[in-house]
Amino acid sequence: MRYPEINLRVDARELNADEFIHAEELWKRYHQQTGDPASDRIFGTFAEGILVAVARCRRHPDGDEVDAVFTPEGYRGHGFARHAVGALIEACRDNYLYMHSTIALVAFYRRYGFVEIPEEELPPSIRRRYAFALGNLKGAGVVPMMRSPDESE
Repeated sequence: MRYPEINLRVDARELNADEFIHAEELWKRYHQQTGDPASDRIFGTFAEGILVAVARCRRHPDGDEVDAVFTPEGYRGHGFARHAVGALIEACRDNYLYMHSTIALVAFYRRYGFVEIPEEELPPSIRRRYAFALGNLKGAGVVPMMRSPDESE
């Protein structure tokens, strides 16, 4: 028996501040993250109008950090996180972007121009988020990464 192909309408865009509550609903299953319109830009992927993936760019005093990329388990495997991260990268392409990637996702983030960097190259406020690792980020299961601004224009 052959099943019909299903094509969903998928849209990725930046969320308005009044939509942050929807991202927070997804994040309840991911470290209880929250969004702050004063420091955060949140990007989401919508499938048929339903928020199915999110990615956050948090502005710190000394750099911008990509974090809280999350897709609930039932929506994984369809590229929804890829759309959210792509929208974030497009909107923030003129900025240096830093992150702590899980080891398993380093190759995923390389596709967006992120490269592995020594921990010391992270801005101090971003590096402090993993101070508990005491300089052993690999032991904590994360890799510091950076993406340089697009200079093609």
